Amino acid sequence: MPVTAPGVVIGGNGVCNYCQEARTPQHAASSAESEKERKKRKEDLEQAISDCRGKAKYDCLVPFSGGKDSVYLLYRLQHDYGLKILAFTVDSNIPDLAWQNIKRTLKCLDIDHISYSPRGEFYRKLFRYMLQNQEERGAVYSISYVYAPLFEGDALQVAIEKNIPLVLAGYSPGQPDPARMEYEFSPRLISEVDWTPPALKQCREFNEEELGRFYNPTTYPRDMSFPRYLAPFHAWDYDQDQVMRSVVELGLVKSKKHASPVYSNYPINWLLMYSDLKSFGYNPYEPEFADLIREGKASKNYWRVMIPLVNFMLRRRLGGGREVTRSLNWLGLREEDLRINKPFGAYDPVIH
Repeated sequence: MPVTAPGVVIGGNGVCNYCQEARTPQHAASSAESEKERKKRKEDLEQAISDCRGKAKYDCLVPFSGGKDSVYLLYRLQHDYGLKILAFTVDSNIPDLAWQNIKRTLKCLDIDHISYSPRGEFYRKLFRYMLQNQEERGAVYSISYVYAPLFEGDALQVAIEKNIPLVLAGYSPGQPDPARMEYEFSPRLISEVDWTPPALKQCREFNEEELGRFYNPTTYPRDMSFPRYLAPFHAWDYDQDQVMRSVVELGLVKSKKHASPVYSNYPINWLLMYSDLKSFGYNPYEPEFADLIREGKASKNYWRVMIPLVNFMLRRRLGGGREVTRSLNWLGLREEDLRINKPFGAYDPVIH
């Protein structure tokens, strides 16, 4: 954990308060309760998978970004459960390496796939506006939790159009924000709530057509049957290293680099990390990975090497860090345009 992260206190023994708390009986009790909840989710997932069979041409839809988790999820759903799967990709800001993963996995597993390419100008306008108007938690938080509902909503719309009863997403534990989703998007969120971020409506920078890009269930008939949207890795045992090893060993991705979340993530993410590194002095993903490490779901040794490497590439704009310059040029922004000027929670996703 970076010492500059909010709430971090280093004790006299050199150990931070988060690790100290992880060694207490209270934390052990909390972990036992979490494991109990995970097993409940697993039972629910098994039932949901059983219930989805044979109701439509496809049993489930899987949002497929080409990252390690969505690759491994496709494999497990096909190999372990024998589901009829439709993989769905929103072709927006996906890097070449992830596309290589997508094509290789689809060929290996022989799964039906559709790709949707939305107009790029809307995303350019959205990223440009939000990077100049970040909320207090910075670029990654501001943009990720407006960007994610766009492709989640796209997946829901395809599932509804094709009568697919179940959407299964490759979110690892801790993703997305637990306040928004823990294992499942609530039925009310999917069937009753307009997902258009109020802050974007209020800023008056976006027209009706652009705001209409967000999922809005109120536009469907009242008697519409909506799919469930679940995250299986919140129900199954999860080990980041095991997932990265497996997708390579199974031949679904070419190499360890192709399995790395550092290289298969969206190119714009390098600019978001750069902005937050500049604003806060630490990489915004460090606390997330530290949580996974403490829970035994990720390798401390791996991230002890990768985080400093990523931060070096960002600061020097080398390797993947070159995407910082490319993204700034694409958006027509300068480094000084990356600004925090919105209050805490301004872009919080709709959760009710």
